[in-house]
Amino acid sequence: MLDNKLGIRLLLLTGATVPLPAPAEVLTAVSRVRVTNSDESGDGFQITFTMAKGKVPDYTLLNGGSLNLFNRVIIGITLGVVPEVLIDGVITNHQIAPSADPGMSTLTVTGKDISQMMDLEEKNDRYPNQPDSVIVMRLLANYAQYGFLPDVTPTTEIPLETDRVPRQHETDLACIRRLALRNGFVFYIEPVTIGVNRAYWGTQVRAGALQPALTFNMGSATNIKSLSFAEDGLTTSSVKAGFIEPFSNTSIPLPAIPPLRVPPLSLTPTPSRRITVLRDTANQGAAATAREMISAVTNQPDTVSGDGEIDTVRYGHVLRARRLVGLRGAGISYDGQYYVKSVTHNISRGTYTQNFSVSREGTRPLAPVVVI
Repeated sequence: MLDNKLGIRLLLLTGATVPLPAPAEVLTAVSRVRVTNSDESGDGFQITFTMAKGKVPDYTLLNGGSLNLFNRVIIGITLGVVPEVLIDGVITNHQIAPSADPGMSTLTVTGKDISQMMDLEEKNDRYPNQPDSVIVMRLLANYAQYGFLPDVTPTTEIPLETDRVPRQHETDLACIRRLALRNGFVFYIEPVTIGVNRAYWGTQVRAGALQPALTFNMGSATNIKSLSFAEDGLTTSSVKAGFIEPFSNTSIPLPAIPPLRVPPLSLTPTPSRRITVLRDTANQGAAATAREMISAVTNQPDTVSGDGEIDTVRYGHVLRARRLVGLRGAGISYDGQYYVKSVTHNISRGTYTQNFSVSREGTRPLAPVVVI
């Protein structure tokens, strides 16, 4: 769909169960595409089509079947040779804007990533003597038709049936997210390739290879159109908690526990001036109290955030959310490595821009040089 000179191509597959390349009339009608990958709000997409009526008094796109509600949609971008899938999702909403001018009516389809199919049916179930990771694996197994590759971090706490029975009283997606929250984990589904998705349940990944560097105000190497940063000292707090030892009935405080988000990304973390006390841990024991403390500190947002817009032609890559990236040209305080919280891909004929949001726990880089 994009300009041939850019060397960028839009990949669009649709289908009721197995997504196939979209028909020609669907591709030619594409006006705008927006895909958002976010570690907080999840992944979603929006596609706007221009429409015209066919021989019958209705719009051809609505009658074709490719864009029906809850059809599966795969959107990708080809930069050069290898396609990169941006989202594997389902259509959840239609918005139609008729026009009196021929061919100027529009259809806007909105959807969410494939995890939406896990959030349709509420259930009541119980899982005696099963750790949280086993429960998550059982729930994910119900969706093998969507090409899930489970990547689940094992948990060691096995609740005895005489003490506590884990229960589900919500949708599968809500249950998995609740179990992730209590362990200080995250859960998301992201495409690996066409029709194959990684279902990750574990600690937030802040390690691994860096994506190509984002560069600002460095002459011909610049690939960022705009950039801004903020540091908020009220986003984090130290967490205090304790439990009661049952034999002596003594209150025992636990020492402060660092978050699971390791390794650090900055040299000077923002100090925590606020103190939070967990109120419901007295009768939970040491292990359960420690787990709640870890969850509380790990689920706090980063203090430093950055937002910007990428010139994709200059950058030459697809920036991926939930990974690390190096940033340079913003000054010593804000250069260095960042965790990519979200990326919004804006695609239209002849243009492709990426808006990003990055974060970390403080200022100043760990290393003096950003790897390109």
